[in-house]
Amino acid sequence: MDQAIPIKTALLSVSDKTDLIPFARRLAELGVRLISTGGTQRTLAEAGLEVVGISEVTGFPEMMDGRVKTLHPKVHGGLLALRDKPDHAASLEDHDITPIDLVVVNLYPFERTVADPEVSTPDAIEQIDIGGPSMVRSAAKNHRFVTIVTDPKQYDLVSNALEENDGGTTLALRQHLAAAAFTRTAEYDTAISKWLTARFK
Repeated sequence: MDQAIPIKTALLSVSDKTDLIPFARRLAELGVRLISTGGTQRTLAEAGLEVVGISEVTGFPEMMDGRVKTLHPKVHGGLLALRDKPDHAASLEDHDITPIDLVVVNLYPFERTVADPEVSTPDAIEQIDIGGPSMVRSAAKNHRFVTIVTDPKQYDLVSNALEENDGGTTLALRQHLAAAAFTRTAEYDTAISKWLTARFK
């Protein structure tokens, strides 16, 4: 049987905030603890949602103009830990790492930025997301335990699954979303590669 895994903690960090608030509100109604970063955290807080800043989780401030915020063991340990492996569970406990069950990430708008023929190289480079793809890949790799959402169009799919499975997601859904996540990062990296190759040839 495809047993659902409950969502207890979610990390939200999105560039495209379409439909974010209704989705986050639904998570909160289900008792999910919300963790967030930068502008996403502000958006959630302004909507009246209780949200924990990523700096409270990592113990480090977001720094270097936001270039460094989620690249931390307390984030990736929470994403990559195999919940059924005793030594992984022990590491989580030893290092006070909270497992992260749901990741909601869409990436910096690199493709849209470079569609402008007048865009400068520095402006384009700043739209190359690093932390986002890293979280997407960690969550998608560990899809046996973690649900990864990379597109606002997936919000209803996940919300419906949570309602149907007492606040959890099925393995079949997590597999589907993981495949979509790796497709997205592949497309993103391809766009960056093509643009840099054309610009720097």
